[in-house]
Amino acid sequence: MKNTVPNMEKLEENYKVPNLEKGIAVIEYLSLHFQGETLQSIKSALDISQTTAYRILNTLVRLDYLIYDEDTKRYKLSRKLLTLGFRSLNEHNLLETVLPRLRDLRDQVKETACFGVLGDEKGIFIEQAQGHHTFRFILSPGKSFELHCSAPGKAIMAYLPNTVRDRYLSYMKFEQYNSRTITTREAYLAELEKVRNFGYALDNEEELNGVICVGAPIFNYTGYPCGAIWISGPKDRLSKEVTRSSAVCIKKIAEDISRDLGFRKNEN
Repeated sequence: MKNTVPNMEKLEENYKVPNLEKGIAVIEYLSLHFQGETLQSIKSALDISQTTAYRILNTLVRLDYLIYDEDTKRYKLSRKLLTLGFRSLNEHNLLETVLPRLRDLRDQVKETACFGVLGDEKGIFIEQAQGHHTFRFILSPGKSFELHCSAPGKAIMAYLPNTVRDRYLSYMKFEQYNSRTITTREAYLAELEKVRNFGYALDNEEELNGVICVGAPIFNYTGYPCGAIWISGPKDRLSKEVTRSSAVCIKKIAEDISRDLGFRKNEN
């Protein structure tokens, strides 16, 4: 009697689309290289032929998933994937709600104003309104940020449901960047309690020496902290007095965004 059990490996092989897999590999590779990469670098890193790499790259450029810089000859990711990601989270209206308010915050405090959300294990920077000062901070969309030593990380973590917060805590290694970095779960939980008391979070040079960040959470209509806004600047400009006044602005604008998203504090 013949063996009728299907060969699963053969079936899987029959349904593979090699060029699609290579296209996804290109996207994943470029996600780790914010400044972009050349055709030669991409084909060498992924071990694909120049012709195949060229066709994949130009197809992705035509479909607006990649941007090609004629001067540097580099390909880099566009923001189209970011938009798709927001749609998959059912938060597609979040960015368009945040952006005008982010610019308002920037205009009030003059420093770079940022917006980010939680990723699988860390935070993800989404967008910014660049500050008015000559010296200002510029980040690349998609860049991750630590949860234990960043203002947005603390701001979001402080208001997560316990089960969700504990899951993120299990991923955290509490990497120490300097003497001000929080390095234990106990100290971090105490810090989150302070955030809930004050309504905003502070990164007091805990990751980068000389850099201060102040952030507040954004809530959706269910009362879930779906993101955070924050400002970053050098400590020479963000004195204790300026930090306190900036925190008032950040909290107010975060509340405005949350209200636009349907959040009602007295109902949650």
